Amino acid sequence: VQLQASGGGLVQPGGSLRLSCTASGSIFSNNVMGWYRQAPGKQRELVARITSGGSTHYGDSVKGRFTISRDNAKNTVDLQMNALKPEDTAVYYCNADIVPAPGLYENNYWGQGTQVTVSS
Repeated sequence: VQLQASGGGLVQPGGSLRLSCTASGSIFSNNVMGWYRQAPGKQRELVARITSGGSTHYGDSVKGRFTISRDNAKNTVDLQMNALKPEDTAVYYCNADIVPAPGLYENNYWGQGTQVTVSS
């Protein structure tokens, strides 16, 4: 199983970016997908996550600004980020809980990370 993230970049404060992540490989079931971020010198933190049923949870610092969505048929998860602030600058990581095949345990997978920089 691989997670491939895309969509990071440089944006001015108040701007928007959309991150996308696709899970590929042997996937029997794809349960929770989400996004985490890690800024320099800080611990990795949850940004948002979404279940296969569409239930969402957001980190306090992004509520009302970020929206997570997913396409279960395509095994993708997107993060729409609006009203970006300099403190949103970080490497963003895609994450997913996936059962690779029937009879196997659920594993947790990470993408390679994509840089988001918010600066004027």
